[in-house]
Amino acid sequence: MRRMNSSDPRVPIKATLRYLQDLGVPDLPRPRAVEELAIPMVDPVPVNSPEPISIKVMPQTESLASIQADLVNCQRCQLAAGRTNIVFGVGNPQADLMFIGEGPGRDEDSQGEPFVGRAGQLLTKMIQAMGLKREDVYIANIVKCRPPNNRNPEPDEMATCSPFLLRQIQVIQPKMMVCLGSIAVKSLLQTSMGITRLRGQFHEVAGIQVMPTFHPAYLLRNAEKKKEAWEDLQKVMKELGLGVSPR
Repeated sequence: MRRMNSSDPRVPIKATLRYLQDLGVPDLPRPRAVEELAIPMVDPVPVNSPEPISIKVMPQTESLASIQADLVNCQRCQLAAGRTNIVFGVGNPQADLMFIGEGPGRDEDSQGEPFVGRAGQLLTKMIQAMGLKREDVYIANIVKCRPPNNRNPEPDEMATCSPFLLRQIQVIQPKMMVCLGSIAVKSLLQTSMGITRLRGQFHEVAGIQVMPTFHPAYLLRNAEKKKEAWEDLQKVMKELGLGVSPR
């Protein structure tokens, strides 16, 4: 599969307009030139972490398939007891853009695919608003098994499972990662700072830029925050060379 075409200055705008209408933006103006819509990139800021995350260089034989094979019948933590399926990840294995959540919910556990429930449907709309499709990006979680009753993953569960995510990142080598929600952000960036303080600014993990933003499930409960999440995604679009222009 090919990487998404980030050099194409013209992308569909219908999905973007639909997403903006969902935000409650009234009287949407006619689209302007990409240059007028561009949002300046925010300079990276230091993350409250004792030391930066490092991703080990894996052998050339490493692949997403070999990582997934290492997870077959995984019993490394207590989450294994209640799962239906291991939710490994889905999307373009050569994606420029990767979305990372905290863990699967009921629908994801049932289907074995991340972000397929109501929050996943909103994430799909957000991706489409960027002028992309789910097949263009890669989507994964910090933990691969559903926590009971959709509780937050425990620190030991994240510590046990996150090395598999880091291996996925090493294989995919995305240009940009969008971290969805406070739990995923704190785990990936190794920080105690909350999502409100971290979102909207670029951070760095192993040389890869990371944009923290709100989790789609949070946006479903707090629709007024969709505008801020869209601003975060626009900065990602700017960095990746994506834009919106009339057809």
